[in-house]
Amino acid sequence: MPKTILSRILLPVLAALSACHSSIAPVPVPATDTPLAQRRDLPLFKRNPETRAHVKKEPVAEYRVKTENTLNDLYFTVRLYETPFTMKYLAKVDFEGLTGEDTIRLPDVGIPPHPVLEKGPEKYSCIVGLMDNNNTFRELKKVYVTGKGSELKITTLKHYVVTEGYRLVPQ
Repeated sequence: MPKTILSRILLPVLAALSACHSSIAPVPVPATDTPLAQRRDLPLFKRNPETRAHVKKEPVAEYRVKTENTLNDLYFTVRLYETPFTMKYLAKVDFEGLTGEDTIRLPDVGIPPHPVLEKGPEKYSCIVGLMDNNNTFRELKKVYVTGKGSELKITTLKHYVVTEGYRLVPQ
């Protein structure tokens, strides 16, 4: 009798287990024409240190345009200075006695930061940006004098997100 109970319980369990253990389909091999397969091997991401060991006193970038003031030798000037934080710079702006400051934060693209100042669309304007790891200029902020010449303004133009491969994507 124990044999009969054992065979009644064991045979259906074995049949169910053998049915569940069917052949496994082969794992598909990724095609060689996918973007992931075509990309070159990327270097390991190396974050910049959070702080600098040495902060330069002189500006790392400067943009200057002579103003139309005929009595004095005055300029519209934008200067970028290093701060103790690696990815932050201090922008100092001057226009005929008007002064202003702002903090410029650069995204960490895995290479030492390289801030750049370029001429803006208006006569007294400057675009603050950076050179990315493809040596492409990426604009961040615009520094300019209002139409009446009585105010300095700093406007954020773009925000970026660092993606795979240290590429910048506008937000």
